[in-house]
Amino acid sequence: MTGLPTTMSGVQLVGHGGPEMLVWRDDLPVPRPAAGEVLVKVLAAGVNMTDINTRRGWYGGEGRAAGWAGEMAFPRIQGSDLCGRVVAFGTDVPGLPLGARVICPTNQHEPESANPIRFVSIGSEFDGAFAQYCLVKARHLHDVSASPLTDIEIGAMPCAYGTAHNLLTRAAVAVGERVLVTGASGGVGLAAVQLALLRGAEVTAQCSLGKSAPLRAMGATILSREAQPRPHSFDVVIDVVGGEGFQDRLDALSPGGRYATSGAVGGPMVKGDLRRVYLNDLTIFGATHQPREVFAGLVTIINTARIRPVVSKTYPLRDIALAQADLAAGRYPGKLVLVPPESYP
Repeated sequence: MTGLPTTMSGVQLVGHGGPEMLVWRDDLPVPRPAAGEVLVKVLAAGVNMTDINTRRGWYGGEGRAAGWAGEMAFPRIQGSDLCGRVVAFGTDVPGLPLGARVICPTNQHEPESANPIRFVSIGSEFDGAFAQYCLVKARHLHDVSASPLTDIEIGAMPCAYGTAHNLLTRAAVAVGERVLVTGASGGVGLAAVQLALLRGAEVTAQCSLGKSAPLRAMGATILSREAQPRPHSFDVVIDVVGGEGFQDRLDALSPGGRYATSGAVGGPMVKGDLRRVYLNDLTIFGATHQPREVFAGLVTIINTARIRPVVSKTYPLRDIALAQADLAAGRYPGKLVLVPPESYP
């Protein structure tokens, strides 16, 4: 641990609420790794709706503010996307060399006997990447030192691309299948389009026409955000929007089709006709838990640079409130990324 500073800069979330709950600090203690833990210097951290939703307490539901796994402890350093470099170990950490560039999944599997798929989330249940350093359990880290992608590109990928890869895996998207992706200009949606095209699917991206250029360039067919998809025209729907169009998306599936969701930016409360589900033999997947082998598949894609994320803008970490406002307003397609002070040009 010699040569490391004792304090660091970062952003603390001091309670649920608006951006005024994000407090910049220059005197945060640099954490020390315990057994099985790794200290990571943060190189880049993506901006995600899950961080905004956690700040707002949205996951608790109506009338109850909470994080992913229930009541949160404050202050908390958020940051669900991490690209960092290993700078120190606790004991019992095999296989990761000092200096390795690493990422980790946002939702980390910590099973219990009563809940074998229990997970905790970086930046919600423990401190995350919105600071110069953070701690991560070694078993959740993946080495991406071999990737030709930049730190900023990799910092854009764990949350959005991990979520998208999990959605496509759960829905078993295959070569030649017709796939509709909603919210396709956002972080998860755009990642789902890229990854579905990589699988050889025929992809229709539903989004605002004003932000469709990157998706057209990838080879996706574009469907306006306001348009209603044709009935029985898709094998799979990847939906991160929810809201009023839920039934239209179910009707867009051919008999035997699959619907997978991991978001509800258009509203979490939906109305649907169960008869259309069982009479058409539809399968509905809720996808949050990511088995290690699923995230490891994304790591292989990153290390071989089979896709590059669309990063529209970077910000100094201190400008987190502006970055989150830009994300919430949908001002840019793809991803926005924060860079800690030591790494920012």
